Amino acid sequence: MSPTAAAATNTTVDATAAGPEGPAGTAGRTGTAAAAAHTGTAGTGTPGSALGHVTFLGAGPGDPGLLTLRAVEALAHADVLVGDQHVLDVVRTHARPGVDTAQPGDAEGELSPSAAAAKFFMAAARSGKRVVRAIAGDPGLDSAAAAEMLACARAGIPFEVVPGVAAAVGVPAYAGVPLSGDVRFVEAATASGRCWSEAGASDATLVVSTTLQTVAANAAELVSGGRRPDTPLTVTVAGTTTRQRTWTATLSTIAAELKATKALPTPEGPIAAIAVVGEPTTQRELLSWFETKPLFGWKVLVPRTKEQAASLSDQLRSYGAVPHEVPTIAVEPPRTPQQMERAVKGLVTGRYEWIAFTSVNAVKAVREKFEEYGLDARAFAGIKVAAVGEQTAAALVEFGVKPDLVPSGEQSAAGLLEDWPPYDPVFDPIDRVFLPRADIATETLVAGLVELGWEVDDVTAYRTVRASPPPAETREAIKGGGFDAVLFTSSSTVRNLVGIAGKPHNVTVIACIGPATAKTAEEHGLRVDVMAPEPSVHALAQALADFGVRRREAAVAAGDPVTRPSERRPGSRRRARV
Repeated sequence: MSPTAAAATNTTVDATAAGPEGPAGTAGRTGTAAAAAHTGTAGTGTPGSALGHVTFLGAGPGDPGLLTLRAVEALAHADVLVGDQHVLDVVRTHARPGVDTAQPGDAEGELSPSAAAAKFFMAAARSGKRVVRAIAGDPGLDSAAAAEMLACARAGIPFEVVPGVAAAVGVPAYAGVPLSGDVRFVEAATASGRCWSEAGASDATLVVSTTLQTVAANAAELVSGGRRPDTPLTVTVAGTTTRQRTWTATLSTIAAELKATKALPTPEGPIAAIAVVGEPTTQRELLSWFETKPLFGWKVLVPRTKEQAASLSDQLRSYGAVPHEVPTIAVEPPRTPQQMERAVKGLVTGRYEWIAFTSVNAVKAVREKFEEYGLDARAFAGIKVAAVGEQTAAALVEFGVKPDLVPSGEQSAAGLLEDWPPYDPVFDPIDRVFLPRADIATETLVAGLVELGWEVDDVTAYRTVRASPPPAETREAIKGGGFDAVLFTSSSTVRNLVGIAGKPHNVTVIACIGPATAKTAEEHGLRVDVMAPEPSVHALAQALADFGVRRREAAVAAGDPVTRPSERRPGSRRRARV
């Protein structure tokens, strides 16, 4: 067992701890009856014993989005996760914070890594814990997992199996290679000479689970078995992830293709690959939907916190990008909280007709002050609430408040003013607006509201300060061209990112949310490649995706390979446009 696995035994989680029950109704219960009800395994163990159970869970071929609903449910209730590191990276997002993890390590004595893992998680199950044994692909197709299941059965430990998407099925789908008709699956590592001869003699489509290093030898085996040398094939590595790469060749040319594209030799060990042999591979040019996404594989720097960047990062992932959030500002309480305290008390006593939120941070600041005073969303009764945009509105809804006003057009202070009603002494009994904002907020909204006849209490709800520098490897990636693009959502993000991490490399695509941000970027010596058609982070992400499409189309039209910006290394820095 690895040190990680051993360390996992030092922290225990009581399986009887209170927690919400899942659909199976067993979370927080112990004993054989509860485990049997959850897993469908009845009559095992000792009646009344605090026996946990083991879930053999298929983690799929690599894309976390391919996890099943049942898998997500099981992970949410797990006390211990056991799996290889790359599998844990896929599943841990859906587990509870602080869940114990362990990896099958080197063999203990005469035990194989799988047997050592089984010994560990069976002991955890006996102590009443809910164990998830995460397996790449589908556990039903994994011989080591089958042996572990058998060990549980012999020991009387309840278990269940949650199937996953097998790599041999999921990877061809992501590579644009449909599997239909007569399809045969071959495990190269265990295939005998007879197996290769039979596969070579057949006309079936072959799906070969192999490695990049041995695929050429496998192709030669098939040719020796009778397959035509010009039979087309595809070879895919890192399938279903944003590192996916596929080569198209024939049985006789795959070795030369891998050499010509410098795929081999590799400094690391064997690289898992899925090869598909047969006519379906010829349709890949039309059906390659995943690797042709607008920003496929692009590493995009998002200068925001994970909370602020959640929806933006999700949008970037939908384009095939890999978002990397780097906070450039930190939020701190105001130096003098008395002004905020008076405003919140005035909110309760009826001092205001409106409260306007211009950021998620403003919602958070007011909510924290409410909680400090023992208040909740009911304190907004009788007060009209405005939100500057959809994200701020969503934060209010989460708080239990449905905003009365959200801009119908541009999501900004100007857009809010476009829809804000003028003060009417007949219909508005109170003429005052509470505006909780950052200490560096502009005066646009205040001036506009005053012009509409409103009195405004412009209150500093929080301060924004420059964040701490990111880790050294992130700083090096920024300055060394490790990022393909960076999204600047304000002038302050430009200044702060350059201040805490340095200037992005000249190969990095610079995308700005508007003219003012673009001007600041150019003042810092950066060339602006993309600008959003409207001041919205989602419009900015879409503009970057459109840029990626044009870039790909230009490369294809010129007959050049499609590469990411970070794969270019020109000798001199691009100059900013003037």
